[in-house]
Amino acid sequence: MEKVNWKVTGMSCTNCALSIDQFLKEKGMEEVKVNFIGGDVSFNLPEGVNKTTIQKGIHDLGYQVKGGEVLGKAQKNLFQTHLQRFAFCAVFTFPLMLHMIPGIHIHWLMNPYVQLALTIPVFVLGMDFFGRSGLKSLLKGVPNMNVLVAMGALAAFVYSLYGTLTGQADQYLFYETAATIITLVFLGYWMEDKAVEQTQVALNKLAKSQKTMANMIAYDNEQTEHIFPVESTSLKTGDLLLIRSGEAVPMDCKILSGEVAVDESIITGESIPVEKKVKDILIGGSTIVNGTVKAYVTAVGEDSVLGNILKMVKNAQTEKPPVQLLADKISAVFVPVVIGISFLTFILNYTIGSQDFTASLMRSIAVLVISCPCAMGLATPAAIAVGLGRAARNGVLFKNTKTLELFKDIQQVVFDKTGTLTTGQFVIAEFELTPAGKIVGESECKRLAYSLEKYSTHPLAKAIATEWKTKDEIRFSKITEEKGLGMTAVDKEGNTYSASSYKMVAHLTSDTQHNIYIIKNNELLCSINLKDQIRPEAALMVKALQQKGIKTILLSGDMQAKCDYVANQLGIDEVFAEQSPSQKLAKIEALTAIKPTAMVGDGINDAPALAKATVGVSLSDAAHIAVQSAEVVLMNHGVKNLTLALGLGKHTYLTIQQNLFWALIYNVVAIPVAAFGFLSPTIGALVMGLSDVVLAINSVRLNFKKVF
Repeated sequence: MEKVNWKVTGMSCTNCALSIDQFLKEKGMEEVKVNFIGGDVSFNLPEGVNKTTIQKGIHDLGYQVKGGEVLGKAQKNLFQTHLQRFAFCAVFTFPLMLHMIPGIHIHWLMNPYVQLALTIPVFVLGMDFFGRSGLKSLLKGVPNMNVLVAMGALAAFVYSLYGTLTGQADQYLFYETAATIITLVFLGYWMEDKAVEQTQVALNKLAKSQKTMANMIAYDNEQTEHIFPVESTSLKTGDLLLIRSGEAVPMDCKILSGEVAVDESIITGESIPVEKKVKDILIGGSTIVNGTVKAYVTAVGEDSVLGNILKMVKNAQTEKPPVQLLADKISAVFVPVVIGISFLTFILNYTIGSQDFTASLMRSIAVLVISCPCAMGLATPAAIAVGLGRAARNGVLFKNTKTLELFKDIQQVVFDKTGTLTTGQFVIAEFELTPAGKIVGESECKRLAYSLEKYSTHPLAKAIATEWKTKDEIRFSKITEEKGLGMTAVDKEGNTYSASSYKMVAHLTSDTQHNIYIIKNNELLCSINLKDQIRPEAALMVKALQQKGIKTILLSGDMQAKCDYVANQLGIDEVFAEQSPSQKLAKIEALTAIKPTAMVGDGINDAPALAKATVGVSLSDAAHIAVQSAEVVLMNHGVKNLTLALGLGKHTYLTIQQNLFWALIYNVVAIPVAAFGFLSPTIGALVMGLSDVVLAINSVRLNFKKVF
């Protein structure tokens, strides 16, 4: 199946998203995800299904695929935004409302035919928008908010028109109610749009940084170099670029010549410039602070680091956490229930309540326009958009929204040592030859160590391979790596070699103070000790976790003495050292069974444990499989933002709960208040618009509040 990602315009609430979701599933689409806030729609398109047919179906629902074929009269409307619609309606509605201002009474404005003439333009525009959208949603079986607005305005207009045509205008004149409902709902929708836009600010900033100008290098037939500007979106892998001080890196590149200082804060949240030299990678979206380089493009579009970040965050946005599922169920039946309550309000007021027909009708209309199903639908996605946006801006990537909810319960955090709490940048501190090694020779032992360790991705192995690199390496016929134990190889003559941890050589030596032991044919040749540095941010991070009552645990394959040293330096609560990958997995499984546990790691041997933990957290420069196994990725090359990730997870969920509480309480209180006649339809329309704004503002607070 083909994976389709579209941007769909026109969605304003959860019911809009539900109608598109239902349509796509009816047409056989799979893995359908719809996010009404960002307008992102993704699904798997079965073979043989025409995309244009699907686009037309979405258009018939009242929405438009951005960048797709322009179908019907979409994009040809005179008014494109709610602000434009509100401004147009306000011109005609304001004179109708003048009589509501104390001391102002313009006699000719009270003429029913003058009021009808002023109302018609507003009513026509309102029905074109609310009526058309509401009718389409009804036909699709997922009635939306616009059904309520259209019914309320239509009832007030028809009632007033009947009074005008029958000469009973004194009792039936409510044109201003019909016009005001439409006008104020347009105003409310515009305020909602602006408020929701604020929830997307961080993500929009990331998206904009993908679209920059680039200086492309090309050569003519005489090999003369020419530089000309192009848009970054037109670049292809392999294109040569010149990037100067102050310019943005257009796409992921590898430096061919030059040295620069790079601001990668757009990706990592880290403001301190990073030094880059030949063969280093420049991340698309970062900015050259100082220096000039020539580089070639290594990845474009969704394949770039920034593209992957945006894709990951958008995917997370379209996923629904468990807390949203109940809200969706309520939203799906909300409109029919409100219509029923509105009819019941009219009947009870007219019969039991002894209200006249006019008062009963106004109360039932007020119920229609004050109720707000949008609030239930907006509660979760608005908070998630802000939470994920702030996280991405600070170099924290959540792969799914379920993780946000899980973080609220985390009671203990387990850390790997090497590359997680330490920098992972090892240097050789000690090299000791055994008697057998002295016979072989120092240079031969180093050559053997390099030849074995060059095939491993372990930080210790990388350090040895970098330090003792040689072109005269030993060629092996077979080489294997056993995670947590070391490398084993066989040469053409049948000699067996290994570079291993102490567990593999315990029968050959009692020396436990070294990291790596080099063996030939079961004879120990030399031992190597490497030293690492504790990450400068680790101590503060561990202390912050403990202050929040979160237990810290060190789980490592390294020697007990080295693990104890790191734990003592950082004040970690508990240590489990000399653990194999299978033991790590078993330990994480046991810890998770006791309390919700987060695991932070960066190595291949951490991947199973990361997957088994309640929440797996990986570092961006970790092994690829570790990144794939984790639900959260820290992009700033360290654990600096782990506390931010935990805090955002908890506070995003808290904000969702606050939003849902407000949405529920608002409707529970507002509908009875309108039903008992304490609010006019006009005030109801204004309050309805403001209810969504309150949710959006509460969500935007996540951008600024202290979360940990």
